[in-house]
Amino acid sequence: MPQTGVRSADIVYVEQVEGGETRLMAVYSSRLPKRVGPVRSARISDLHLLPQFGRPAFAFSGVQSKMKKYIRRAPVYDISQDNAGSAYFRAGPKPIPYNLYADPRNLLKHAPNAAPPRDIGFRFGPAPAGGKPTRGFTAKWPATTMGFTWSAKQRRWLASWGGQPDRAAEGGILGGQTIVVQYAKTTRSPFHDFLGSYTPLIHTTGTGRATVLRDGKAYDAKWSRPSAGKGTTYTTPDGKPMTFAPGQVWVVLLNDGKPYQP
Repeated sequence: MPQTGVRSADIVYVEQVEGGETRLMAVYSSRLPKRVGPVRSARISDLHLLPQFGRPAFAFSGVQSKMKKYIRRAPVYDISQDNAGSAYFRAGPKPIPYNLYADPRNLLKHAPNAAPPRDIGFRFGPAPAGGKPTRGFTAKWPATTMGFTWSAKQRRWLASWGGQPDRAAEGGILGGQTIVVQYAKTTRSPFHDFLGSYTPLIHTTGTGRATVLRDGKAYDAKWSRPSAGKGTTYTTPDGKPMTFAPGQVWVVLLNDGKPYQP
């Protein structure tokens, strides 16, 4: 932190990784920033989320050796540092691995056939009836927290991490017009880091509950994704589409239950 290029993303996923910490996966479609970073390594949960986008270009710094075959099989264009090295560069005062950045336009030159935007289930429009006026929400993982506080002035939710404002490198505080808190079963994957901490696997297919924050209110919702290649739909308790506010969407993935470190 601070992250570069996140505020230009259409969607920002917050995923649990080893040690009860989190990583961001940003999805770009409408506009590309000049640089993104720090770029970090891929996780197995990324490969469960990305098929709903068709075959997107997937940028990451690297991956542990046991996961390489899963990357090769996944419906993504691998534009990692190994395959698109000319698009990556080191910058700033932070040490490796916290100083790797990439040029998104250069990255896409390495994946000219990347899938165009398509329907992934999100619906935008006027807010549905109901909702509970809410000033903020705190998402909790085993080793960290993220907060989202409504700003009526900016008409968006301002993010914090570990109790501190989540600032963008370009200035201002990160956050989105809609925050989707999606509760999904989290289990242990076969992968672990060099310290022996296992990588969580977040099960983003199936059904579950969610809380959607928009326009200063919290809405109870349900999510459904029948298979990896399909999008995720969100509905109100009475089965109607749960509409999002136009603008950036954050999807915060939490274990369905207490914070859990597999």
